[in-house]
Amino acid sequence: MKYLQLIRFQNLLLLALMQWVMRYLFLTQSYIDLALTDINYLLLVVSTVCIAAGGAVMQHIVNQEEDEMIQPQKRVVGNTISEAAAYNWYIGLTIIGVGVGFYLSNVIYKPTFASLFILAATLLYVKATNLNRIPLVGTIISALLVAISILVIALFDVFPATDAVNKIRMGEAFGILIDYAVFGFLLVLVFELFSTLKNKENDDRLGNATVATRLGNTKTKIIIGVITLFLIVLILYYSKVFLFELTLVLCYLLLALVGPLLFFAIKLIGCNTTKEFKILERTLYFVILFSILSIAVIVYNLKNA
Repeated sequence: MKYLQLIRFQNLLLLALMQWVMRYLFLTQSYIDLALTDINYLLLVVSTVCIAAGGAVMQHIVNQEEDEMIQPQKRVVGNTISEAAAYNWYIGLTIIGVGVGFYLSNVIYKPTFASLFILAATLLYVKATNLNRIPLVGTIISALLVAISILVIALFDVFPATDAVNKIRMGEAFGILIDYAVFGFLLVLVFELFSTLKNKENDDRLGNATVATRLGNTKTKIIIGVITLFLIVLILYYSKVFLFELTLVLCYLLLALVGPLLFFAIKLIGCNTTKEFKILERTLYFVILFSILSIAVIVYNLKNA
């Protein structure tokens, strides 16, 4: 259990689920050519999960003093796991993730694509050690890394299999993945900004510079609310332009995404207690999960329209 806490297993499950859904409930169901075999795609998932797990370990290592002050009973590194062991885990996971990325880049004859894995590992390290002290930068990095985890699917599984014959269909699939990467970036940006709001009291005590500690509750809520409303408008626009004839999809998006986001935006205004923050945090978790599953609903509705 302590090692699952060390790598923040629940977040890794969501990441792996997202990549599995994109491949097996979207790309393979679209009957397009794919560059990676099932084994190689599994390695792609392993690579991204290992790099993300390494970043989580480094975050635990850096936050030892903060964890001791805020939640000593939940502290992992320096308590149930030694700092030296945690560093070994970080190094091992990162080497595996980047190494597998190098292998896959050569499999698709695009060795320069390995830079994506190096970039992701570097951003996670810098975020944990430095940039999480600079308002907004660490938040943007977290959102950007989610977008990269979707982008690698397009670059490694779709792009290398594209040729003059299938470029139109492959372009459509590539474009959908990019759309999801952008949406994922914005959704995680909202989640990370909300986390700074939820943790403002502790960050004030520790002297951490976050968006909430610098701008205050009101301005931070306005920023989160504006991005949330933009997400809602984006979903509604996308539904009207591309999905208007798919009744099941429209119902799903309204009930599973638009409704919860609207609830979140409204409740955010008066959110002040720990209980209210937990409710809104769970709401965002459900929105993230339902966003991942939405592509499967779209494919199903298209096939049974």
